[in-house]
Amino acid sequence: MHELYLSAEMPLLIIETSCSLIGWLCLYVLLCRLNSERDGEWNCRLVTLLHGVLIVCVTAYIGFIAGPWPFTHPGTENTSLQILALVLSLGYFLFDMAWCVYFRTEGPVMLAHHTMSILGIVLALGLGESGIETCAVLFGSEITNPLLQARWFLKRAGRYDSLAGDVVDLLFILLFASVRIGVGSRMLYCELASPKPSLVVKVGGVAIYTLSWVFMIDIARFACKKTRAKYRRWKEQRKRDEANGHAGFPKKRAGQEVFSARTIPQTKSPKATRRQSPPRTSLTPQSFLFRV
Repeated sequence: MHELYLSAEMPLLIIETSCSLIGWLCLYVLLCRLNSERDGEWNCRLVTLLHGVLIVCVTAYIGFIAGPWPFTHPGTENTSLQILALVLSLGYFLFDMAWCVYFRTEGPVMLAHHTMSILGIVLALGLGESGIETCAVLFGSEITNPLLQARWFLKRAGRYDSLAGDVVDLLFILLFASVRIGVGSRMLYCELASPKPSLVVKVGGVAIYTLSWVFMIDIARFACKKTRAKYRRWKEQRKRDEANGHAGFPKKRAGQEVFSARTIPQTKSPKATRRQSPPRTSLTPQSFLFRV
């Protein structure tokens, strides 16, 4: 059955994938012409952002509205809407993979992610089944993509070290841990427990899940490093604030002067006062009270 489906649908799938690839490439060229003042990576990440938003919307509609539910119906036959989502993503991943390899902008982990994504989509399209769980994996993989691109754009704009950068990082970590690790664990369990998906699809699911844990470990290290750096800067700022106000004098306000040890008039000792005072000829009771 799989061989018959593969031989009948493969030419059409190749044409559809080629059209998708050409479409993403044309979008990139158009952005390069419109944003000629920006470099190629800026425009490529705009394409990545658009793909992430588009595929999250499409796969969310497939999983939550069109159905079937991926946790209860893995391994079912692909629908036309599922094939459309898979073809759109396959064309994008082929474009982005070629771009990353040509310009050498990504490391081996990200290239492995793209390779697994391409193979997984090709497998689901070639078998004609397991499209629903593949769309679920795409949803979980791409839902954090807009935040990842927003983080990169904030860095390029010089606004990453701000509240916006902290919010983006926090949302990215929470979404990645809850969706790709939490929900992904449940999805993998349903995939392995169901007898419908083929063995090669289950192996691919395990590989994608393992790669997600590799990303999660890197993200956890990044979060710990950033938290320690922020705590260190907070302690240094607190020490500076305490050093500025250790003598108990009020801080400088508008129109006021800050008193320091150099500007405070020194009170002379009584002994020194008596030495410098002119000799008195008489001592009245009133003068004695004021001196005491």
